[in-house]
Amino acid sequence: MKVLFVCVHNSARSQMAEAFLNRLGKGVSAESAGLEPGVLNPLAVNVMSEIGYDISNNKVKDIRSLYEAKREYDIVITVCDPQVAEKCPFFPSQKLSLNWNFKDPSKLTGSYEEKLNETRAIRDEIKQRIEEFIRVFNFY
Repeated sequence: MKVLFVCVHNSARSQMAEAFLNRLGKGVSAESAGLEPGVLNPLAVNVMSEIGYDISNNKVKDIRSLYEAKREYDIVITVCDPQVAEKCPFFPSQKLSLNWNFKDPSKLTGSYEEKLNETRAIRDEIKQRIEEFIRVFNFY
């Protein structure tokens, strides 16, 4: 089973979801991409490293390049707001589309510590959703 996580920049939310599913799920392979690829968010890198996930060398990917390469995914999960998610292309192999709307760490305001704490909360929400996904689809 192949899963693609999509967000705007492929800089935080989709990267965290990909890392969690690839480590915690069995019989499933995850990738991630962005509608407008940016750079890896250092807050996401930091909060993931706190719990033993090294995403510091992950590359940001453009969803259009995956689509044009005719990559196949069974499930496409957008992790951004529904209006942005509507811009995601439909992959012909895709059997299911889901939208998990998480806050965007790149839009957080406040001190560095406040943004770090918010990103931790987003990370924990993503992990919880991945664990539920694994249970529902029996990827354990």
